Amino acid sequence: MRSATPTVPPHERIVVALDVPTLGEAERLAAQLRGAVGWYKIGLEVFAAHGPAAVTAIRAHGPVFLDVKLHDIPTTVERAAARIADLGVGLVTVHAGGGGPMVEAAVRGLGQGGEVLAVTVLTSTSDEELAAIGLGPAAVQVPQLARLATRAGAPGLVCAPRDLAAVRQAVGPGVRLVTPGVRPAGAGTDDHARAATPGQAVADGADLLVVGRPITRADDPRAAAEAIASSLG
Repeated sequence: MRSATPTVPPHERIVVALDVPTLGEAERLAAQLRGAVGWYKIGLEVFAAHGPAAVTAIRAHGPVFLDVKLHDIPTTVERAAARIADLGVGLVTVHAGGGGPMVEAAVRGLGQGGEVLAVTVLTSTSDEELAAIGLGPAAVQVPQLARLATRAGAPGLVCAPRDLAAVRQAVGPGVRLVTPGVRPAGAGTDDHARAATPGQAVADGADLLVVGRPITRADDPRAAAEAIASSLG
């Protein structure tokens, strides 16, 4: 399967997950990786501690992907998305499981202030865990949630590497697909139940690859990012 944006330079496909304890550490990593990655992902840990200041600080080094996974009633999500739009982020996550009206509300609230990415099933969630909460396997849930979110107006989706081919088939070439759980060959999977290598993820249709610990915990983060980009050709 081809991705929606096959001509993106390899390094611009990399989203480094700045899932670190302090804003100072996140800023140091962002400065070190400037020009070696395409996006900086700010997650709940840093955003909960520093809020909008974290976005301002990291945005000085490159485009920001705010990974807060909004999931609430549509009115609340729309209002939150409108506030996020003021921060100048490029990408914002919501949970597709919140339903079509909630996804529509997020898109409406964000307006032209960024792009909504709807999260299908978390990469840490196994089929056994889905069954424990009364849901079918990821192979069923993920394409269904992907279609729901894109029909509600989400221009992008987040899914595990092993779900990429099915999602690309379900939604077509015009949707941005972002995948966490990307691990270079030989690296551990950490807490991702459905991980894959960068090359395999792109071959299966990914546009952006979210990589955290293999870069941020490397002895030389920039060299680690450059090695991943090189592996993509």
